[in-house]
Amino acid sequence: MNVIKSLLTISFSFLLLSCFGFSDKKEDSKKAVFTPTETTKVAYFASGCFWCVEAIFESVNGVEEAISGYAGGNTLNPTYRKIGTGATGHAETVAVYYNPNIVSFATLVDVFFGSHNPTTINGQHPDYGSQYRSIAFYNNDSEKATIKKAIDKLNKEVYKGKIATEVTKFTKFYEAEEYHQDFEKRNPNQGYVRAVSIPRLNRFKKKFPSILKKESH
Repeated sequence: MNVIKSLLTISFSFLLLSCFGFSDKKEDSKKAVFTPTETTKVAYFASGCFWCVEAIFESVNGVEEAISGYAGGNTLNPTYRKIGTGATGHAETVAVYYNPNIVSFATLVDVFFGSHNPTTINGQHPDYGSQYRSIAFYNNDSEKATIKKAIDKLNKEVYKGKIATEVTKFTKFYEAEEYHQDFEKRNPNQGYVRAVSIPRLNRFKKKFPSILKKESH
């Protein structure tokens, strides 16, 4: 009985400290509809739980909006539950809408690499599986070259050739369910958010203070 109780406790703790396993409840409040301007561009990044990644990019000056979703696989119309199996090929991805007159794509790439461990294959602690893998998507050859340049530099100076990030041509982005949008902001007391998301965001802020929005300091 004690063994069973211990296993149940461990399983419950895992759900609390996992990006997966949150119930599909509907939130009363909804994220405001975002309308891009003529100058808005969009970049796509996957680096673990999208609750964390969305909050990080939304703290960056020049980022107008960040949307959580799914990309990188071939399964049509993926859902949170489906990608949680690791069988769809998709990763939790964030679409980053930004003003290139304020923040460059190169800076967003620096944010991407500077806010997670790009040497981890299929995961970011405490989340593991292909749906949490590191991917830098590119829309054109210029973006691809920028990503490759950053990888070459980091591999040489920091990671000793161990970066596992996929560099992938962007094809299609599926927006995640409404309750995932602004999840960290709307659920500051949720177990995973308190234990993982907020500390990850704060580590990023400490590392990149010069590029933060004023309200993010």
